[in-house]
Parts: sequence; C-alpha cells; structure tokens
Amino acid sequence: MEHQLVRKPRVLCLHGFRTSAKILEKQTQVWPEFVREKMDLVFIDAPFPAEGGVKELGAEEELDPPLYEWFQANKDFSKYWNFDECVAFIEDCMLKNGPFDGLLGFSQGAFLSAALAGMQAEGVALASVPKIKFVMLISGGKFGGSRFSSPKLAQNAFSSPLECSSLHFLGERDFAKQNGIELLDSFVDPFVIHHSEGHVIPKLDERGSEIMLKFIEKVTTTCPPLTPSL
Repeated sequence: MEHQLVRKPRVLCLHGFRTSAKILEKQTQVWPEFVREKMDLVFIDAPFPAEGGVKELGAEEELDPPLYEWFQANKDFSKYWNFDECVAFIEDCMLKNGPFDGLLGFSQGAFLSAALAGMQAEGVALASVPKIKFVMLISGGKFGGSRFSSPKLAQNAFSSPLECSSLHFLGERDFAKQNGIELLDSFVDPFVIHHSEGHVIPKLDERGSEIMLKFIEKVTTTCPPLTPSL
C-alpha cells in the first residue's frame, strides 16, 4: 500500500532589479522561520549583468556585487529589450531545476512572476513546464497598467483575471503601491498583506504571518504529494 506524504510547495524566487539571488535570499530572512520552513525556496540570478550602478537603487549599502537584471526598458517603460530571452531563460531554469509549484517575485521579479502566470495561461510561454499553481508578489505591478506598457509576448497576459492563486504585499510607503493595487484585479480571489514599510521585503506582524500561513496552507493542497517507495 502506498503512503502519500504532504510536501512543501517548491517556489522559484525572482529577485528585484539590479540585485541578485543571494540578496533576495537574505531579504526574505526577515520572515519568521516558522513561515519560511513551510516552503522550499529556490533562488536564481537573472540572466543579464546590471547595466547601471547600485546608486540608482538608493540602497547601495546593502547590495554586494555581482548584480543582475531580468530585462531592460526605456525610461517611460514603453519599450523593452531582452524580455523574450529572459522568459526563455526562466523556462530553461525550470526545466533543469524543477518541477516548481509557484513563483515568488520582488519588484521587477514580481512584475515578471505575475506576467509569467498569465503568459502560460495564454499558451505563449512556459509550455514545457508544469502549470504555475500560485504566485507571491512583493512590490509588483502589471504590464499594461496605468504606467507600464506590455512587452509583445505579455500583451495578453492579463486579458482576463487569472485563476492562479496569488499573494500580494502592499506597502503603505512603497512608491510602487498603486502598481500593486492595479495588479489585484488581474487575479481571482487574491490574498493581500498590507504593511507599513516601503519598497522592501517586509517583516511580518502577527496578522501578516497569519495571512501568509493560510495562503501557504491553501497552495500546499494543490501540490502533488510525495509517494515514497517501500
């Protein structure tokens, strides 16, 4: 008789603009261990070396090189470069290191994570990997919103609300807060954690921890169980 064991959701984590996997891993350590231990977090570096200095980020004291970025855009976000190459890179990483159940993204990584779920649902990306079951979006936003145009590959990513489970972090002092609010309508029944901080991975108060644990519990039920051999 086979015994099926519940397993942790496996999450591919996409860092922010001009940072790195190592930095995002350090940033998430502000979350309590009893939250982090519920997930199997895998951190990867973006494919392109950072094209600008860390001073542009306003947090150079925390950023140790090498630094990376997922794709590039002009100042008004009306044109993008290397977006298709970035998506192909992520799909390759998922093939080599997966399977993954969901995505976690911060800032540029959150924009990308949200769009990847939509692009996969549209059938234009991630066709060779399992369906993304959930996304966790910190200081994110959406392509095609009030401020950002869409890369061609992502132009229909949010044509209808996504049934992919989603957890959104909205910071009261985050300059990207409005972008994050716009993104909520793109998902069916989103979970939301409000916090008082800015454009950061926030610490979790009791309420935030409770919401995050409920979300993890929800998505864990969608993960195929382990079936150990006897």
